[in-house]
Amino acid sequence: MSSKQCPECGEKIIGRTDKKFCSDGCRNTYNNRMNKDQKNLMRNINNRLRKNWRILEQLNPHQKTKKTRAQLIALGFDFNYFTSIYTTKTGNTYYFVYDQGYLPLENDFFALVKRD
Repeated sequence: MSSKQCPECGEKIIGRTDKKFCSDGCRNTYNNRMNKDQKNLMRNINNRLRKNWRILEQLNPHQKTKKTRAQLIALGFDFNYFTSIYTTKTGNTYYFVYDQGYLPLENDFFALVKRD
């Protein structure tokens, strides 16, 4: 029977034959290192998306409202970051940040909506 080594710390693995790590701590450390955002670009984009989502959620507590561009910008909203675009049959284009969306209207107004 051959002995396996923990990919995180190099210790001998004791226990089940399909065990990959010597402890939960090593497993967590290894997976955290492998799954972290390795580039600042990804981390910054994810932070911007989270901020945009929080702003939309704050301004739209009842799942449908109307706000101005100035109100969104005053809270730090960045119109360059969204997760999806939805175009209706009538040609209206909604921009979504996860489940929170906005539709550009006339005179710098936006309809804020929440998708279920």
